[in-house]
Amino acid sequence: MIWAAGGFLLLLVSGIPIVLALGIAALVAIEMTTTAPISIVAQRVYGGINSFTLMAIPFFVASGLLMEAGGIARRFVNLATALVGWITGSLYLVSVVTGTGLAAISGSGSADTAAISAVMTPEMKRRRYDIDLAAAVIAASGSLASIIPPSIVMIVVAITANQSIGAMFLGGMVPGLLVMSGLMLGCWIYARRGGEAYRDREAFTFSRLRDGFLDAAPGLLVPVVIIGGITGGIFTATEAACMALFTTLIVTFFVYREIKLRDLPAIMLRAVSLSATVLVIISTASVFTWIIATQGFPGMLRDWLTGLTDNPVTFLLIVNVLLLVVGMFMESISAILILLPILLPLAQSYDIDPVQFGVITALNLSIGLITPPYGICLYVASTVAGRRIEQVSRKVWLPFGCMLIALMLVTFVPAISLWLPSVLMD
Repeated sequence: MIWAAGGFLLLLVSGIPIVLALGIAALVAIEMTTTAPISIVAQRVYGGINSFTLMAIPFFVASGLLMEAGGIARRFVNLATALVGWITGSLYLVSVVTGTGLAAISGSGSADTAAISAVMTPEMKRRRYDIDLAAAVIAASGSLASIIPPSIVMIVVAITANQSIGAMFLGGMVPGLLVMSGLMLGCWIYARRGGEAYRDREAFTFSRLRDGFLDAAPGLLVPVVIIGGITGGIFTATEAACMALFTTLIVTFFVYREIKLRDLPAIMLRAVSLSATVLVIISTASVFTWIIATQGFPGMLRDWLTGLTDNPVTFLLIVNVLLLVVGMFMESISAILILLPILLPLAQSYDIDPVQFGVITALNLSIGLITPPYGICLYVASTVAGRRIEQVSRKVWLPFGCMLIALMLVTFVPAISLWLPSVLMD
């Protein structure tokens, strides 16, 4: 276990890509601490991705990229502007609402952050908003894709925890909306004290809202197809992903008509690249998880935690701190594949529902997307804004605080994540 964990941390600190760090550390540990043949690596790599459910990932990724290239982001911004654009600090609020809408399509936080930043940052600069805070808020808005279905993170959590993807999707919906509401409230409070730059004089009108909704309505079909199909038992998550891609193709090519057939190969190539990145991480992480399990680490951690406390509240606080720290340094899917198989049995021993624990895990790691030094969404937003990561990091306290409050509510009020699955899945 020392060879696996120590080698992984050493390689991670040295700057080696996480997929190589996982694979090399596992390989060294197998050679140094077991008598297993080296062929076990190939078996575990293949076994880690030999799943019909995992086929949903490339289809969801392709669907999200098509929607973003086809003008959906701009239409969602227009709808969000009609909905909340008359409120103080409107551009912050529009970013959050747009991020929520895009999260229901793509499942990729970094892609959503880039799309929102490209549309919103120039206008925020023109209106003289605090651009560092704007980048932090946009990053947090993009991170909602880790919680709101069809979240790729939620798919991996469901597979790792051996839970229904539909239940996990539904479990993330209310927490996702709670985070959205918290971000909007925090931005509004900040903007009220921020001066004249944040005041909007354009009044709310139902006609503008109607026009914005009608324009965005075809794009809104995709999350309806995904969630309705899965919860209604019409098709599996993988079949839902295929239907989402089919619906997206129809909408982008025949309704919005903003992309041409010649644009399709480049979009699909990018979808393949992003999907391959996720699947390679899953395959190498399965080798790393196997070697840790064979070395008895889950049992050691279980004994340590149960000896430390028999109180589920204290256990959840410890887990939250652990996951928040891990999220600062590690990519979400890798963290899930390494830690969830260890932590979930412990959570169940404290009578914590697996769906609730999965949502807690995903929410913790979504916060990691906006916290340095990893914070991939923060890096994307700061790059588009033309600001250094150090400058943007000084303003990350506002979205971080809002998301942390939501995390505490989801952690200690189980109904927030369990009510919707219990109503629609039973």
